[in-house]
Amino acid sequence: MALGHAWPWFEPSPAWFRTLVLLGAIYCASLSFRLVAYLALCLRRPTDLRRRYGSWAVVTGPTSGIGRSVAMELARRGLNLVLLDLDAGNLQEASDAIRARHAVKTKAVVFDLSLVGTAQGDEAMRRLRAAVDGLDVGVLMNNAGVARPYAMYLHEADAEAWVRMIRVNLWAVTEVTAAVLPGMVARGRGAVVNMGSASSEAVPSFPLSTMYAATKSKGSLYVNLNSIRYVAQFSRSLYVEYKSKGIDVQCQAPFFVATRMVTGIELLRLLAPFVPTADAYARAAARWIGHGPLCSPTVSHQLLGFITAIVPDVALDWLLLGLSRRQRAAARKRRAARAASASHLVK
Repeated sequence: MALGHAWPWFEPSPAWFRTLVLLGAIYCASLSFRLVAYLALCLRRPTDLRRRYGSWAVVTGPTSGIGRSVAMELARRGLNLVLLDLDAGNLQEASDAIRARHAVKTKAVVFDLSLVGTAQGDEAMRRLRAAVDGLDVGVLMNNAGVARPYAMYLHEADAEAWVRMIRVNLWAVTEVTAAVLPGMVARGRGAVVNMGSASSEAVPSFPLSTMYAATKSKGSLYVNLNSIRYVAQFSRSLYVEYKSKGIDVQCQAPFFVATRMVTGIELLRLLAPFVPTADAYARAAARWIGHGPLCSPTVSHQLLGFITAIVPDVALDWLLLGLSRRQRAAARKRRAARAASASHLVK
C-alpha cells in the first residue's frame, strides 16, 4: 500500500486550508517583526532629546500622574520645562520638586484647558505664546486629559461635563500645538507628542466611558492610521506635513497606567500584570519620541495590544460592558452612602 494511502494526513491539503495557514503565518510574522523592532529600540542608546530637538519642553498636565512623571523624565534628560496646569499652587509645587531633583529651569503658565475657546482661554493662550517666545522649545507633550465622568451612561452625566472633556481632550491639543509649532518651524526641528489612549485604539468599544474613548481616538494601532476621526487625522496629517521640516509628530496610545485617574476601575484587577507605574511609562515614552507616528511605548502594553488584537470584538464588548456596569453600580452605592452620611450629619 502506498504511503499516501496508509497515512491519509500526508494527502495534499485543500486550497482553503493552505490559504488560512499562509494568512496565519503572515500575521505571526507581522507580530514578530513588531516585537523585534520594539526590542531593538529598547536596546538602542536613547536619543539625546535636547541635542536633537531643543533645550526646552512644554508639558501640559504636569502636576500628577503621567504628566508629572514625563516632566521629571524630560528634566532628567536635561530639558528645561514650561509647565501648563490650571492650579497655580500645584504648578509651583511641581516646579520646585523638578528643580530640587534636576538642574533645569522651569516656567509655569496657569491655564485651565477646559476654557479653550472662551475669553479666559484666549487670554491664557496669549500667556503661553509669551512664555515660549524666544525659547528653544524642542518638545511638546500634550498630556493633559479628562477621564471623568466614567462608568456612566451618556444621558446620566451633565452636558457641561462632556463639553469640558471635549475642550481638554480635543480643542486644547489643537490650540496648544498651534501655539508651539511656529517656533519649531522657524528653527527647523522639534517633536510633538499627543497622548492618546488604547481605550479607543486596541479595543472595539469602551462602554460607559464613551466620550472619553471618542475624544482620545488617535487612529487604530493595528489597522488604519488614517482614521476619519478628528484627532487621528489631525495627528497623522501633522506627521506628514511637518516631517520634511524636521519636526516629528507622534501619538502615544497607552493602556492603563497606575495613576489616580484610573483608581477604582475594576478592569485593573484583570490587567494588573500589564499596568506599569507612571515613572516606568514615562521612561518608555521619552525613549519612543521621534520613532514613528503612532506607538504604545511599554512592553506590557505592546503585549496587551497583541492579545486584544486576536480576541473577537464581540467577546471584548461583552467583557467591557459587564465590568463597566459593575463599576457603575459600585459607584452609585458609594454616592448613595455619602449622601446618607451627609444627611445624617445635617440632622
